[in-house]
Amino acid sequence: MARSPKTSKTAAAASPGGGKDELLGFYREMLLIRRFEERTGQLYGMGLIGGFCHLYIGQEAIAVGMYAARREGDQIITGYRDHGHMLVAGMDPRTVMAELTGRASGASKGKGGSMHMFSTERNFYGGHGIVGAQVSLGTGLALANRYRRNGAVSFVYFGDGAANQGQVYESFNMAELWRLPVVYVIENNQYAMGTSVERASAETHLYKRGTSFNIPGEEVDGMDVAAVRDAGLRAAEHARSGNGPYILEMKTYRYRGHSMSDPAKYRTREEVEEVRKTRDPIEHLQEKLEAAGFADEAALKAIDAEVKRIVAEAAEFARAAPEPDPAELYTDVYTESAA
Repeated sequence: MARSPKTSKTAAAASPGGGKDELLGFYREMLLIRRFEERTGQLYGMGLIGGFCHLYIGQEAIAVGMYAARREGDQIITGYRDHGHMLVAGMDPRTVMAELTGRASGASKGKGGSMHMFSTERNFYGGHGIVGAQVSLGTGLALANRYRRNGAVSFVYFGDGAANQGQVYESFNMAELWRLPVVYVIENNQYAMGTSVERASAETHLYKRGTSFNIPGEEVDGMDVAAVRDAGLRAAEHARSGNGPYILEMKTYRYRGHSMSDPAKYRTREEVEEVRKTRDPIEHLQEKLEAAGFADEAALKAIDAEVKRIVAEAAEFARAAPEPDPAELYTDVYTESAA
């Protein structure tokens, strides 16, 4: 049985708080992700979303906190639990929802679906369905950044299950050997599909996985958005300064099953409820905002109402949008060279 998210001594110190505007922004972004994912689950249940669908509920603080550590031009690449990363990158909720429902106005013209949409305009490079594939691709982005000397950092997200894939270690080796500007973010939500970390990993402290490659790492409370931001800033500065890759293990928890088809019978309802009560990232930030006098209950409810309106509009947009023409199957297959 997996344990509730905790932090090790490497990240045990309380993180500094942020300013009012920053924390309220974090609150709104995390709420947007959660309400969007809740509506996504409803649309999936109604048969409006097909294929696989992996919700990000419970892990919102990671996408939001890490995005606060990036600079203009930095890239994001992740696996298939990707909707939250898309939203925080600034992708329009309407086009993201339209892509989930396979519509022509979707972010990838209805051809990518839940796991495979991207936005080069937002420096979001997917969304990848093959476990661990994004790690080598994200390392390649970092290699391009080094060649271009553009000062950009590649933020590569993957889960505790993908952390056991061989290509991850090939990427680690190359990244440290060539001192590539990349931050590897392991979203350890305690379960790889239905298998707990303790049953699948000989070394359960995943931030140590880079030790044999001389890659530094740390464990972070992934349910605390401010702690995530602070760790992200440290890691990004390390990578951006020419010191090579850095590993952040975010201890987090997903409330829903691995995908919409997963009843999650491998863990108890009491375990999930305990995390919801004691470690929920949104409620944790809400308490911080109220304690600091940055917002009262009425102000936070107003933010929630605004977010619900945005999500409702996105869902209606997706339902009404037309499906792509079958001829679209033959487009975007090759990239045309200007030469």
